[in-house]
Amino acid sequence: MYQVYGMAASGNCYKVKLMLSLLGETFTWHECDPRQGATRTPAFLKLNPLGKVPVLVLPDGRPLPESNAILCYLAEGSRWWPSDRFARAQVLQWLFFEQYSHEPYVAVARAIQLFYPQRAAELPALIAKGEAALQVMEQHLGRHDYLVGETATIADLALYAYTHVAEEGGFSLRNYPALNRWLERITELPGFIPMQA
Repeated sequence: MYQVYGMAASGNCYKVKLMLSLLGETFTWHECDPRQGATRTPAFLKLNPLGKVPVLVLPDGRPLPESNAILCYLAEGSRWWPSDRFARAQVLQWLFFEQYSHEPYVAVARAIQLFYPQRAAELPALIAKGEAALQVMEQHLGRHDYLVGETATIADLALYAYTHVAEEGGFSLRNYPALNRWLERITELPGFIPMQA
């Protein structure tokens, strides 16, 4: 059975939980709150020397950190990872977009709003850059039901995780009709589970 070390309020950790649910996999969840030092213990640092969640521990005991790497591992051989070489590259393109152009702004703005109000001065710049990422998604989803191909892939799951809670970071999704239709499509996937409040 898979073991998942994560924080329920984290979108990066939610990606892993959602992927496992969509695949119908059983797993054990270990709640680890970095704010309380849970990821700095010697035992956790053996799983991930960077002291970050999520970490997926395989049935044979090998640990795998980094949410998008975990998605790629879990999706291997499934409908979530395209068989076409170019489509796989497009999935990776969106995964890189998520980590470099979306998550650093949308997720960080949310973290500041929820957990670190002393950093509120950073919000205007984060909101501006996050809005730019949401506009890219809106334009693409205005022409496509999913980010790559005709069905959802791990690219959709990666970007759903923080996009669907973007308003918690101070973003308004009212002006993104295509993006909102896409968010709804993700919730209709068989095996979908919501993010824990």
